[in-house]
Amino acid sequence: MYLKRLKDLREDIDEKQSTIAKFLGITRQQYSLYETGKRDMPAEYIKELAVFYNTSTDYILELTNDTRPYRRDI
Repeated sequence: MYLKRLKDLREDIDEKQSTIAKFLGITRQQYSLYETGKRDMPAEYIKELAVFYNTSTDYILELTNDTRPYRRDI
């Protein structure tokens, strides 16, 4: 489940939920609901977190185990 991957990514860099919430512009409580699966996370947040963690949305969504981000041409 991708929620565990989100938590693992956050813990790998020793960050708290409040830091990630601030990055997304939401409350820690709201982020906690996403990370625990009590609310569905918007795709835009998943995209922003992929950039934040320097990985791909496919990695976060467990479509791949490759942590490398995709090359962006934009």
